[in-house]
Amino acid sequence: MINDNAVDKNVAPKLSICMATYNRGAFIGETLESILNQLAEGVELVVVDGASPDNTPEVMAQYLLRYPEIRYFREQVNSGVDCDFDKAVGYAKGEYCWLMTDDDLLRRGAVKKVLSVIEEKCDLVVVNAEVKNADLSETMEGRRLNIFSDIEYGIENREAFFKDAASYLSFIGCVVIKKDFWQSRDRSSYYGSLFIHVGVIFQHPPIEHVRVIADPLIVIRYGNAMWTARGFEVWMFKWPRLIWSFSDYSDSAKRTICRCEPWKSAKALFHHRAIGSYTVAEFHRFWPSTVGVLDRIVAYAISVFSAKLANLIMVFYFGLRAKTSGMALYDLLHSRNATGASRLLARVMGVKDIN
Repeated sequence: MINDNAVDKNVAPKLSICMATYNRGAFIGETLESILNQLAEGVELVVVDGASPDNTPEVMAQYLLRYPEIRYFREQVNSGVDCDFDKAVGYAKGEYCWLMTDDDLLRRGAVKKVLSVIEEKCDLVVVNAEVKNADLSETMEGRRLNIFSDIEYGIENREAFFKDAASYLSFIGCVVIKKDFWQSRDRSSYYGSLFIHVGVIFQHPPIEHVRVIADPLIVIRYGNAMWTARGFEVWMFKWPRLIWSFSDYSDSAKRTICRCEPWKSAKALFHHRAIGSYTVAEFHRFWPSTVGVLDRIVAYAISVFSAKLANLIMVFYFGLRAKTSGMALYDLLHSRNATGASRLLARVMGVKDIN
């Protein structure tokens, strides 16, 4: 199913909101509502559906009846999120592309703000976000980036941009990028990384003109990521491998983002055990045979340690740091390993209820 209407086929839009979606029939309607009431002249919405087997096509069909200007492309096979975002940019007709997620929300005035900023001819705009829980009932962070005025970065302070923004850029919805710049970069090497945009942004040569918007323009629905079940692989291997691949940034800068081999950390393994993403299956699949015997014994012992007890211990650990560990506590208390004891401990330690 392809709906390839444009707002005005004779006028190239300034901004394309590019969404790659998969199995988000339960959430995409609310996301679309937050976008469609902000569409204006010079803005289009492109949706690439990676062959969702759920009711996404039916939900989209209802919106296409009301908003025939939506450009909807349903793929016959799922090619992965990286490839689908690349396709969305390829379909886009705008000078700039906002790589929008399929379950988060745009705040009122977000599109107007971005339109004003891209008039300044940046290569990349990074927009700040507010973080809420999965049902959007509680604010977890008012500003994911703790800044209160816009910041500009050039090639001369690329290291500062990397250190300030790379961790946040694991969230693709914050990226507004010039289409010509995106297409001039290597993308296919980052298919399967789950973070194609990070590869595009930080590969050589460094990006020259960046603007970071301090005002939160997106509401992130935290705890709803598609890769939660693969968290160990993603954060212990895929993400660090990507971050440490960039040649234009120092090792010290990279260490501010993540360790080169975080899977060697017993604490990291224990944390993943506590949230349920590290089990004996992950040990056998990912643990290198070249690692020393003692390290393998420790890694194996953690993989079979009581997950519920690990959860309780980590709730206590992060509960001592509750002011700065809200999302870590959320992950723990919403893990399948969370028990009544973990939740009681959180309350006793004065942790605000995390729904």
